[in-house]
Amino acid sequence: MNPIQKLTSLGQSLWYDNIQRKLLESGELKAMIERGDIRGVTSNPTIFQNAIAKTADYDSALIPLAWSGFDAEKIFWKLAIEDIQEACDLFRPLYDETEGGDGYVSLEVSPYLANDTEGTIKQAKELWERVNRPNLMVKIPATREGIPAIRQSIAAGININITLIFSLDRYAAVMDAYLAGLEDRVAANEPINKIASVASFFVSRVDTKIDPRLPEGSPLRGRAAIANAKMAYDAFESIFTSPRFAILKARFRARVQRPLWASTGTKNHAYSDTVYVDNLIGPDTVNTLPPATLDAFRDHGKAKLTITRGLEEAQMFFAELKAAGVSMGTVTQELEEEGVKAFADAFTTLLQAIEARRKNAVSSLGPLADSVSERLSQLEMDSVAARVWVHDPTLWASDPAGQAEVKIRLGWLHSIEDARARLDGYLSFAKQVHEEGIDRVLVIGMGGSSLTAEVLSSLLAGANIEAKLSLAILDSTDPQQVSLAAKHYPPDKSLYILASKSGGTAELLAAFDYFWKLGKGNGSRFIAITDAGTSLETLAKERSFRKVFNADPNVGGRFSALTDFGLVPAALLGMDLQRLLVLSEAERSRNAASVNSPGFALGALLAESALAGRDKLTVLSDAPVSAFADWIEQVVAESSGKHGKGILPVVLEPLGAPDIYGNDRLFVYLRNNGELDAGILALKHAGFPIIELPITNPYDVGAEFFRWEIGVSVMCHILGINAFDQPDVQDSKLRTIAKIKDYQKTGKLADVDLVNVSDVKLALNKFLADAKTGEFVTINAYIPRNQETVDALQALRVAIRKKTKCAVTAGFGPRFQHSTGQFHKGGPNKGWFIQVVYDAENDFEIPTQGLTFGTLLRAQALGDYEALVAAGRKVLRIKLNDPGDLSNLLESLR
Repeated sequence: MNPIQKLTSLGQSLWYDNIQRKLLESGELKAMIERGDIRGVTSNPTIFQNAIAKTADYDSALIPLAWSGFDAEKIFWKLAIEDIQEACDLFRPLYDETEGGDGYVSLEVSPYLANDTEGTIKQAKELWERVNRPNLMVKIPATREGIPAIRQSIAAGININITLIFSLDRYAAVMDAYLAGLEDRVAANEPINKIASVASFFVSRVDTKIDPRLPEGSPLRGRAAIANAKMAYDAFESIFTSPRFAILKARFRARVQRPLWASTGTKNHAYSDTVYVDNLIGPDTVNTLPPATLDAFRDHGKAKLTITRGLEEAQMFFAELKAAGVSMGTVTQELEEEGVKAFADAFTTLLQAIEARRKNAVSSLGPLADSVSERLSQLEMDSVAARVWVHDPTLWASDPAGQAEVKIRLGWLHSIEDARARLDGYLSFAKQVHEEGIDRVLVIGMGGSSLTAEVLSSLLAGANIEAKLSLAILDSTDPQQVSLAAKHYPPDKSLYILASKSGGTAELLAAFDYFWKLGKGNGSRFIAITDAGTSLETLAKERSFRKVFNADPNVGGRFSALTDFGLVPAALLGMDLQRLLVLSEAERSRNAASVNSPGFALGALLAESALAGRDKLTVLSDAPVSAFADWIEQVVAESSGKHGKGILPVVLEPLGAPDIYGNDRLFVYLRNNGELDAGILALKHAGFPIIELPITNPYDVGAEFFRWEIGVSVMCHILGINAFDQPDVQDSKLRTIAKIKDYQKTGKLADVDLVNVSDVKLALNKFLADAKTGEFVTINAYIPRNQETVDALQALRVAIRKKTKCAVTAGFGPRFQHSTGQFHKGGPNKGWFIQVVYDAENDFEIPTQGLTFGTLLRAQALGDYEALVAAGRKVLRIKLNDPGDLSNLLESLR
């Protein structure tokens, strides 16, 4: 039995004198409860000052409150109450198990009210109602003005933790106030059996105050605090064995008001670091420990019944102390006044820090601040948060067909619960693969079905975290890319994941045919992630795939990050899925009850930005987390680019000086190592709206997935767009299918409107000459995606931006068709599209399909081109001799 277990068996409960959001979000507090380390939590203004003012843990929750128009104090109470509610929920099983004996979480009234009886009563009732948890304790200081507030609050049925008790006289008044409050309640015919209270008697501060008043080497030093507490426990036993309490207990099942030893961290290093725990152990008591003291006691504490020992010595001690000229009355009055002031000062410092962050958050919105605040107010009046969570389809569609589509696409709101139910399956499958020595995985799929896997693999690499295996995705039909994938992911060393919601995309089937033949039909090297009943599931069963994961059919591909499509690869990579889901759950909780939350605020910002003409969402990123920008691109573009509306994601465009950007920009900075800080600061000083999203480690992306899913959904609601359909994607697919059928019949691909790279200078400059500020240019490159072509496209983007003053996006085909493709055809008609194609060298056949990968790629490019033309878009097609000719395009602009 460890010291904590033994202490608990002696009738004392250890509570944790600390709370902060990272303890909740990381699962650490939950683990401490489950281990039996702690049986409650206390908080005070100093604790919240350290948690909020001295860390960035609360920024993601603080910023939307600032955008909503909350002042600093209102922000504090919202943040604090969220933490207290979550902690109460974590302790609720213990509270129920002990029938209210333990499992309490304490929240203190404003320290500004320490000498205000009526104000304290009013706020105690407000906090009790707002937290709305039976295991809350409201903390009220034991000042003279606090005593009547304690009585009335108990009479009102509120659990009370009385704090800042130093003197025995004041403790007597505290116990009397508790009993009187119970008696008042009984007189009003109200139950008292569930009312709990503790009296927080401060300990170490007594020694800290008295020791300097005694001579060096005095035997009285270091004894006052424990003696004072032992005398207090004696007073407790006297009152709670008295006839007055016996009647309340026998007739009405009243609970004792337990003494709680507070301020038990050792401040004098000459004393044992567990001295104020070891010597105050006894039944019906609580000791609330700061983190260091809890760790010390767990390691080497001495759990023995000590609180009743040495009572006579304690009484004699105070006689000796008085003889030494030290007045306990003076000392305890000074301690109370200093305690009240210290908490008030900490609260003031905390509010000042929140106010500075509030101002910074509002200023980051630039000209959008007022409209975002007004929009959030409107969302609240329209009960949008509640309507999202009850799956109200009228938020996104007015027609029956659209509403029907919405109803079967909102499963992502509950993906985390679903993932927890599937967690053992993910982990056991990954363990099996790892034990077999399979050291690489190739995910074959498009858009949302594969992007999450790519993001997670890239984030681990960016953080220098070694994954269990190598993972890449194949979302191209370019023969060079297919060939390279086969080289690096050969069948004898690899597992192939076919990932598709619908199960029938052309890219997936072409790649499957190729790798199936390459692997000589070894189904044990293939798994499928797809909806139940798809053609891919049928294929997997016919070919004896190793496993089929049936994803939730009520989640669309671009919202599937926290489903099988993301979590199976995450498990194979060796990620801590519990940690990923805990952070996702925390974000979900923040967005579950209010529009003043990260996701809803993001949605309001995106929508108001688009409505104000700032419809180019420019996503900048530090290199280690840049892959997440591509995920943002697909969820924003494919959800919003419809009916001439939407916001265009401009991802990873090289950062330039402020004067190259127009007033059509909203900036998002994915910050990891701060490599773009100087450029971002310049944009802020120039007045551009810019928000920073810190991603400090790969697991932060769990919360970001959910934030963006909520944000994009809310944005689409505001803009009047159905976020969950993709009406313009199918046109390009059908045109591609038609081109392939023609080719299979005739052996020819009827390519049209191509400008050869040797003749491109005049055509390209003429094409771009009419582009106007506020429009955009897009490069759709049907060429291999590798570092050389990425760098060339980035340079080309910069040159075109300089020439046109327009935002410039770039994507590799056919990959982009499953992300920005919807926006290109269905969004605002402001685009100038440059399509780049080439005749692939070293082309090869797609088994069973009667065409080559290169031909399929060109057919996809042609289908995309014709769909753009049919949508009235302005398009220039350029044929390269090889991908290296991108440099010729760059030269033609100079």
